Amino acid sequence: MKVYTKTGDAGQTSLVGGQRVSKACERLESYGTIDELNSHIGLLITYCTDEADGTFLTDVQAALFVVGGYLATDNSAGKVRQGNVVTPEMVQSVECEIDRLQLLLPPLRLFILPGGCRAAAVAHVCRTVCRRAERCIVALIENGAVVDEQVSAYVNRLSDYFFVLARKLNSDAGVEDTVWRRKDSTMHTPPQTSRPQCSTANSVAHTHTLSL
Repeated sequence: MKVYTKTGDAGQTSLVGGQRVSKACERLESYGTIDELNSHIGLLITYCTDEADGTFLTDVQAALFVVGGYLATDNSAGKVRQGNVVTPEMVQSVECEIDRLQLLLPPLRLFILPGGCRAAAVAHVCRTVCRRAERCIVALIENGAVVDEQVSAYVNRLSDYFFVLARKLNSDAGVEDTVWRRKDSTMHTPPQTSRPQCSTANSVAHTHTLSL
């Protein structure tokens, strides 16, 4: 099978089902961003030392192919293939993993800065790309497309998961989360011989920190 087809040279591509659309349309932007997220996850896996994290992230990559397949289908023009259906069980699997990771971490009250160890920093990049994918899906819906609520729910949970995973990866590396402080407050100065450190506090509020 040839890698190149030359059918997209004029700025159009085919959806699942054969419909031709502009490469600049909202649908292409939505599943293209999902593909971008999947690539960042591939990079993140190379930095993970916990086998359980790597296994779950690989499962997420597979699930994102399902999400991408769904978004690449104009379901107003044809039925979504069974293999591209996002299920409640897929959403629940992410929720269960978030709950598992939360039990390994101290509670958090304060806003934190993205970063820490390299794996955590990449997890934060995954989180923000995931949020952008969610915004693209919302734009698609607002422009009249029908998108199953499980698709939106899965992508939304996934961004929360990457936030918690970033904290867990920092914890595994012995790096404390860096608390965000206003400029008019006393700024934390990290030791010269170690990574940035700070204290963490109670109650997770990550959906109110760096998310939409």
